[in-house]
Amino acid sequence: MADIRVKICGLRTVADVAAVAAAGAAYAGFVFFAKSPRHLSLEVARDLALAAPIGLAKVALTVDADDATLDAIVEAVPLDMLQLHGHESPDRVADVRARYGLPVMKALGVADEGDLAPLFEYSLVADQLLIDAKPPKGAALPGGNGLSFDWRLVAQRRWLKPWMLAGGLTPENVAEAIRLTNARQVDVSSGVESAPGIKDAGKIAAFTRAALAPTGFRLPG
Repeated sequence: MADIRVKICGLRTVADVAAVAAAGAAYAGFVFFAKSPRHLSLEVARDLALAAPIGLAKVALTVDADDATLDAIVEAVPLDMLQLHGHESPDRVADVRARYGLPVMKALGVADEGDLAPLFEYSLVADQLLIDAKPPKGAALPGGNGLSFDWRLVAQRRWLKPWMLAGGLTPENVAEAIRLTNARQVDVSSGVESAPGIKDAGKIAAFTRAALAPTGFRLPG
């Protein structure tokens, strides 16, 4: 088995799910945030989750969602993990984890070294951390903007929980990002799209191949 785990986020069609599974990714991300071009209705998200093969972890991305919103998502969609991508406090992360009994991944934006300090506190309450590029001021989306940050900030660092690298990753740069940071998990959304919200199966396959290449693992064919 490869020791790099790939998450493809922002899936919108059954074909997207099939492409992610065929590429050998570990996680499929579904977005529940109305401002995003990748936003899903509960009905569509349920269909996509049911189409996912066993072994492909289904992750719901939310942004500062209240309990009523999370209740509706969890009740409608069979999930394996919740991803909190807003300004949720450590207490809120702990509350969500306890309320739903699902693993929680907390996303945090990084632009400079000062942004690394909160990662320790969140690692005490979350099951995983997602380290993303901090969105520019005034940006409509907290992630999925195609922006990267200085990977040297997290190079060879460790936290109490597993972490995932995100932000501006593409099939062309993901292997270098892994080499520089020693990240064991990577996340991509816009980097495998032909247009905002439109996933490209070829790019998904290329991204996953490139991410797995440093480990020596190769998918058949």
